[in-house]
Amino acid sequence: MAALRSLTTCFRLLRRSAPVLFSSRKPAVHKAVKWTNVLYTGIASLTVGGGLCAIPFKQVENLSRDSLIRRAASLVTDSSSTFLSQTTLSLIDAITDYSKAVHTLIALQRQYLQSLGKLTPAEEDTIWQVIIGQRSEVSDRQDECKRFESTWVTAVKLCEAAAEAAYTSGAEHASITVRTNLQVAQTQVEEALKLSVDTDKKLSETKVMEVERVMQHVASLQNSGEEEEVPEAYLRED
Repeated sequence: MAALRSLTTCFRLLRRSAPVLFSSRKPAVHKAVKWTNVLYTGIASLTVGGGLCAIPFKQVENLSRDSLIRRAASLVTDSSSTFLSQTTLSLIDAITDYSKAVHTLIALQRQYLQSLGKLTPAEEDTIWQVIIGQRSEVSDRQDECKRFESTWVTAVKLCEAAAEAAYTSGAEHASITVRTNLQVAQTQVEEALKLSVDTDKKLSETKVMEVERVMQHVASLQNSGEEEEVPEAYLRED
């Protein structure tokens, strides 16, 4: 509708201007050229508004199909790079939050071990409620990492396609730029994933150590004639 209104306005302008253009038997050449430029500019603007091309331009004679494609390819690479940047930051933040949650869980479990045998049943139950809540937090952060990682992989594929399209269309600079951004993003995510792997390793090591420590505590109690149940949390896999 907007394009139709613009076209109607353009034709009304030409209709009103027709007497001025043709009333004189010897119209000035520079005036004819001026009105021709106005006509071309109006049609060019209308074409843009109609959705045929999203790239604004002033002079039609300076544009070609190849130049339009190159400009469009540059816009695609810019948008893809922005999408990649946002997903990269989100993924790195998610991995960082996951690592913090895991380290908090490790600290709670170690604190429990240090207090083993010194707590009342009520105190022990309170600590375990906190540990179970932190395990749920770790699980939520892990799910968030997986979600952002899936989006990030999509952004990587989009940038690869945009870089290829820019290169084949002749926009070499845009292609090089998006590929450089892609390499930087991949390096950053790889470093963040290494942190996540190290965190998971520490959590596993702590879990094994704690199970052994609890079993030793229970065995010592049994040898002394006392009985104590192994906490249910250690009898199930997380």
